[in-house]
Amino acid sequence: MNFIRRYGLVLLLAFVPLALGLKLLAPSYTIAIFVASGLAILPLAAYIGKSTEELAERLGAGIGGLLNATFGNAAELIIGALALREGLTDLVKASITGSIIGNVLLVFGVAALVGGLRRPTQRFNRTAAGLGTTMLLLSAIGLVVPAVFHRLVQNVPGAPELKLDTEIAVVLFVTYGISLLFTLRTHRQLYGNEGPSKSGNGSARPYIVLAGATIAVAVVSEILVGSVTAAARQLGMTKLFVGVVIVAFIGNAAEHYSAVVLAAEDKMDAAISIAVGSSTQIALFVAPLLVFLSYAIGPAPMDLLFTTFELVAVGLSVLSIGFIAHDGETNWMEGVQLLAVYVILALGFYFLPA
Repeated sequence: MNFIRRYGLVLLLAFVPLALGLKLLAPSYTIAIFVASGLAILPLAAYIGKSTEELAERLGAGIGGLLNATFGNAAELIIGALALREGLTDLVKASITGSIIGNVLLVFGVAALVGGLRRPTQRFNRTAAGLGTTMLLLSAIGLVVPAVFHRLVQNVPGAPELKLDTEIAVVLFVTYGISLLFTLRTHRQLYGNEGPSKSGNGSARPYIVLAGATIAVAVVSEILVGSVTAAARQLGMTKLFVGVVIVAFIGNAAEHYSAVVLAAEDKMDAAISIAVGSSTQIALFVAPLLVFLSYAIGPAPMDLLFTTFELVAVGLSVLSIGFIAHDGETNWMEGVQLLAVYVILALGFYFLPA
């Protein structure tokens, strides 16, 4: 996280005022507003990730895991909640899809490539990676089943579609809570989770940074969401592509950087844990929570009806990371292969008609 310490404040001072200024003084410059707000979220998300890591080390794996669940995907949650309030449910669902495929293909692909350039192979705990990819597969099933159900009953009057989606969201949410118990309590030795640091409570700086960055993300995300529709139209992009590729990349920027740095240091257990764990968290924690929030803040409840191409993309992503992780080692060529799959899927989303 040296990059954050060196350049994070510079990026904040450059792009946060720019996004706010453009919004107030030149509201018609939607592309500039969209770009500036997106760039402003990057260092803010990084600061949230850094402060969460510091608090996890200080408070121990149990509380640290809860902090990670709450704030690790804070940018995605805030962007999603604000988009729900504006009725942009398709954008929200696209960002969920993009986060899942981006983490396992783009993030781990770059991590494997960067880490493998200096070493013939890099090894990681095959058991922990296998459990992570299995959980990711189960998460994907939870997203696929509602979409298939919607298609099968689309002409059946009175079909309980939203009720099914909400109940599946509850199952996913409960499953995530149980997975925290598994990784942080009963089998924490597989994941290298330790107890609290002996350094004591320490300063209040991580709490202040976490609170401040989260509030700032909320402010900038509102600007981003307000400009996304017009910016996508002017750029000739569909909202599906913007959600899957651009918004998902912005929300996961801090995790992208952390995974690549760890892989470069030959810490592939941590790198694959970030990539797979973040995708699982999106499917089991963020997606259900957004479904619940849609009842309170959205003009209409959000369903889990993803497009056919989104379902195919998620399935291929889970299949790809499963093949890469099964032998407990990786190399730079496997990183290239994952990146190739991501580029192919991104091209598909770009040329997919609205």
